[in-house]
Amino acid sequence: MNLYNIGLADFKKNFIMYVPLSIILQSCLGSISIFYLTQLPYTMSTFLGVTICTIVCMLYNASIMAQLKHKWIFNFLILSIVVNILLLLVYRI
Repeated sequence: MNLYNIGLADFKKNFIMYVPLSIILQSCLGSISIFYLTQLPYTMSTFLGVTICTIVCMLYNASIMAQLKHKWIFNFLILSIVVNILLLLVYRI
């Protein structure tokens, strides 16, 4: 098994525990990304970064509220974390 399948299996097994923790994690990470983006001068690229960050964070939260399959929720969590980390790296450096 690869790392993704191990993580997905653990996420499915402990879904009730991971949902609140992952909401807090991705919300904090998204907030940090937004904070640094708003410190930059207002340009179209920073506005696009704020929009992308908001969309991926809301996508994850909506997938939980819509009670999608665990695999979809896990994939949206990974997407949210990766996008927010990339935004931090791109706009902070």
